[in-house]
Amino acid sequence: MIKRLLFALRALLPGRLGKPRPPLATVDRVDLDRLVGTWFEVARLPNLEADGPGQHSVNVTVTYRKGPDGRIRVQTVAHNAKARMRRSEVNGSVHPADPSGSKLILRFFKLIRGDLWVIGLDPDYRWALMGTPSRRRLWLIARTPHIEPDDFEQAMAITVAQGYEAARVRPTLQQVVAS
Repeated sequence: MIKRLLFALRALLPGRLGKPRPPLATVDRVDLDRLVGTWFEVARLPNLEADGPGQHSVNVTVTYRKGPDGRIRVQTVAHNAKARMRRSEVNGSVHPADPSGSKLILRFFKLIRGDLWVIGLDPDYRWALMGTPSRRRLWLIARTPHIEPDDFEQAMAITVAQGYEAARVRPTLQQVVAS
């Protein structure tokens, strides 16, 4: 009975219950000093915080700052297009989970911890593709609000190769916000 149920579920959800996906691969190395500065979110997989009920995050930026103690602070700023561009801000910290710097641990509010892995990185640090090992979250960030189409295509090719659902990736609107 259980075998029949699993067989039926596999038929309904191809790829989900079948053979396991290989672990997410990261870039070889990330120079965390070059990560410091402001990045614009160019695209993302929809998620509850940014795209949930009553929420549509636009003009999203992420700023990494290195403190005097060597710790890297992270500040994410977004505006909600469904709430008259109300600004929200989340502050936390990030530190490497391994010597390569490509596997990062994010902490917000001292209680929330998340893995953030760098799976694609422009050699000149113009853009970075970051995701979670579960493949449920993905962000394409860049030093400018928009990237060249060839760079976007390269990032999406990495997305597909890593087993993400690239068809679900949505561009993040970056526009001027009145103060």
